[in-house]
Amino acid sequence: MGHGASRLRRLVHEVAKFGAVGGAGVLVNLLVFNLVRHVTDLQVVRASVIATVVAIIFNYVGFRYFTYRDRDKSRRTREMSLFLLFSAIGLVIENGILYAATYGFGWDTPLQNNIFKFLGIGVATLFRFWSYRSWVFRALPVREAVADAESILKGERAKRSRAARQRVP
Repeated sequence: MGHGASRLRRLVHEVAKFGAVGGAGVLVNLLVFNLVRHVTDLQVVRASVIATVVAIIFNYVGFRYFTYRDRDKSRRTREMSLFLLFSAIGLVIENGILYAATYGFGWDTPLQNNIFKFLGIGVATLFRFWSYRSWVFRALPVREAVADAESILKGERAKRSRAARQRVP
């Protein structure tokens, strides 16, 4: 198992954990959105912004304590500030799509609202994944270096032991 395979396996594991938290966050977002739309007279985008904020809070807890629990925790204020900044950009992306569909194109049925809310969440999620892993929940370089070194050493030991077994008649 090479260095690249180890890195790929870690990325796949991270994406799966991000997806689990994010998927639950999408459900929270859509449930709150539809609940607010059902019990209030708020305009669609305002209801969506409230739902997005609730989902952002839900997601922060999930990402910090599940997806990225092994990441650097030494700069929480910086982490929280960047998380809120990138979440706000994601909120604008997500709700901008809903706004454009609703007020730009006049697609304003409950089904259309949910379709464009969901589409906005999807586009914003791609941005959030990139920004959170790149800037907010930074990897601990030393721990990653040690893990990489260990996997390389295991690979070298395995190669040497295979070579030794092949030399024995």
